[in-house]
Amino acid sequence: MELIKQKIGRIREHLNQVEALREKCEQRFVADPVYRGAMLHYLYLLTDSCITLAEMVIKKQRLRLPQSYHESFDILGENGVLERGFAYDFAHIAGLRNFLAHDYEKIEAVIICRQVLAKTDDVRSYLEQVERALNLK
Repeated sequence: MELIKQKIGRIREHLNQVEALREKCEQRFVADPVYRGAMLHYLYLLTDSCITLAEMVIKKQRLRLPQSYHESFDILGENGVLERGFAYDFAHIAGLRNFLAHDYEKIEAVIICRQVLAKTDDVRSYLEQVERALNLK
């Protein structure tokens, strides 16, 4: 259980880094390649860590093994770790992770700065639901 707590802590660190970069995101994303790289790096770490946490919880709870990153969240929803509707929606983070990993040259400032950053509260909700389900709070 200690590793799960550590992973949750790391996700919160990544989330704080992303939120610290939020100010004037669209302008900075276009104009500053170092800023853009930092934002994309922390978003990748955030999304990848959320997936890893899901896999850790599945293993700890001895749930069926997922066939994809996306399915990891569905399994958590099916087993009451996450609210079902939330799990279905949050599973899209797996697609974002893959996009960040493979299509980073196609990323537009508007998508990152408006759509993706608008979802940071979903990461907080994810962590709270996992902590509640595993009695970590």
